[in-house]
Amino acid sequence: MVDNKRQEVRELIRQRRVLVPLTLKELGEKSGVSPSHLGRIEKGGRFPSARILRKIAKPLGFGEEELFTLANYLSPKSPAEAKKETEETIGRLDPYVAHLLAQEPVEVQRTVIAILTILKNLAK
Repeated sequence: MVDNKRQEVRELIRQRRVLVPLTLKELGEKSGVSPSHLGRIEKGGRFPSARILRKIAKPLGFGEEELFTLANYLSPKSPAEAKKETEETIGRLDPYVAHLLAQEPVEVQRTVIAILTILKNLAK
């Protein structure tokens, strides 16, 4: 489980960096973390500490809490908390999109909302 989580986190960081798009050098400049260290994280040679996650969260478009939870530094929200947060976010979407999204499983809803948040941040 731990190895799977490490792989998921490194892949998520790389995918988000490419999506934003940032090179390792650009992410390093924005976060203050050396590109070589970031490269080792993405390749699985290192697991990011909480300090590193805090530094790279904003340039990658993550909330700190979100990234800490994904890396298992924070416990995931309870199903009731996650459902409430998802419902609040869905309430701010276009009614048609909210209706379609509400029919999907909670994990799909959270993923779509994360993608929409990234796109919104990129549009700013």
